Amino acid sequence: MTDCGCTKAKAELEEFLHNELASDDAADIREHLAGCTDCESELHVGRVLTDAVQRACKEVAPEQLRDQVLFSIRQIQSTH
Repeated sequence: MTDCGCTKAKAELEEFLHNELASDDAADIREHLAGCTDCESELHVGRVLTDAVQRACKEVAPEQLRDQVLFSIRQIQSTH
């Protein structure tokens, strides 16, 4: 394997985070991340954001907020 470089690692970071890459591509990025603190930092940010979004998706909005959002959506839909 060879170091894939920052350009490829950053371009495929999202897919890497979600285990959506072919094993060879994932191995190349994993190898690059082991030696590149800049890309490793971006990976960390991606993980933190992914975790935050996953937690937020498990929460349920208060009923009053849901009603307001649905009302706004219906108003917009009725004018289009």
